[in-house]
Amino acid sequence: MSDQLWRGELPPQRLAVFRALQLGDLLCAVPALRALRTALPRTEITLIGLPWAQGFVARFARYVDRFLEFPGYPGLPEQTARVAEFPGFLTAVQQARFDVVLQMHGNGAVTNPLAQLFGARLTAGFFLPDGYCPDRRYFLPYPAEDSEVRCLLRLVEFFGVPPQGEHLEFPLTSSDFSAFATIAETDVLQPGAYVCVHPGARLLSRRWGAERFAAVADTLADQGWQIVLTGSADEVALTHAVAQAMRAPALNLAGRTNLGALAVLLHGARLLICNDTGVSHIAAALHTPSVVIACGSDPRRWAPTDRDRHRVVFSPIECRPCHYFSCPIGHPCAARVTPAALVAEARILLTAPRDGNLADSPPATSVAGQPTFPGRTPV
Repeated sequence: MSDQLWRGELPPQRLAVFRALQLGDLLCAVPALRALRTALPRTEITLIGLPWAQGFVARFARYVDRFLEFPGYPGLPEQTARVAEFPGFLTAVQQARFDVVLQMHGNGAVTNPLAQLFGARLTAGFFLPDGYCPDRRYFLPYPAEDSEVRCLLRLVEFFGVPPQGEHLEFPLTSSDFSAFATIAETDVLQPGAYVCVHPGARLLSRRWGAERFAAVADTLADQGWQIVLTGSADEVALTHAVAQAMRAPALNLAGRTNLGALAVLLHGARLLICNDTGVSHIAAALHTPSVVIACGSDPRRWAPTDRDRHRVVFSPIECRPCHYFSCPIGHPCAARVTPAALVAEARILLTAPRDGNLADSPPATSVAGQPTFPGRTPV
């Protein structure tokens, strides 16, 4: 941390990162966490997050020391606020006596006043131009045009913490491989010979059509690729619909993989076809090529930073980013993305070496036919 900020004081002994979000959101924060740990090797770093993130902290123990469960808060949509538990949480976070709380949970409209209640000696984060800013010495204007990875790196750089690269990580453990090995059907999978198709997403507004996923999967199966369908336990019916719509056989593993086993599966895949959701960030962390359909999300913010290995296809539309759980106007952003557009991007990736340089491949094109740089189409 910069001497100017700390006025010659010692670096913080206890630092908390407030980011009570989902898997993809936390994976995008890994470069910032890596930078913090490198700059502050002796500081105890705590993640304040959603209940599932305790497993994230265990996986990234080299960057994060402790976990504090956040019970939710009115106005934050990631989970139903357990209001009765909030006083106890607030007591625990105040008793932790953090030297610094980094508010990395969005633009600060709701979370800046909330983070102030945590009682840290210093609170920092982002703010909107017309929003609440506790102290402009320690808060940055929210960089809405940046990718999420670079947005969070800008915050730590603001405090004199040098970046340690923009790349994502997803460490695989022996437990992950053991969990994968318990799925008997995976014995038939040969690394590099199969394509994973993940049709789900937490928000319905982020999902492409099951029939369209099936059409892409059939085309790739016709080219000799084995198709593996993936999804959470809540997405079993969705992946079944994809399998039913396909002509070719597919191995349907929806609801049968925990997070670690899914990561092992993706690590061995030649390609991932998916919506813009957490699994796309796992693929990016594992260097598995992917074609991502962005229905409703903001590709500028969430597209993988490696635009050669990961291709994002979407239809420009004025209502992006969408804030609805389910689109109220017929989902035109999804309807305008054709299976042919995805197949074209998949062929580019499948004909290149797994770890090869794709920089000389043809640029991706949007549904509207506008040329752009590899890996992303313009908003």
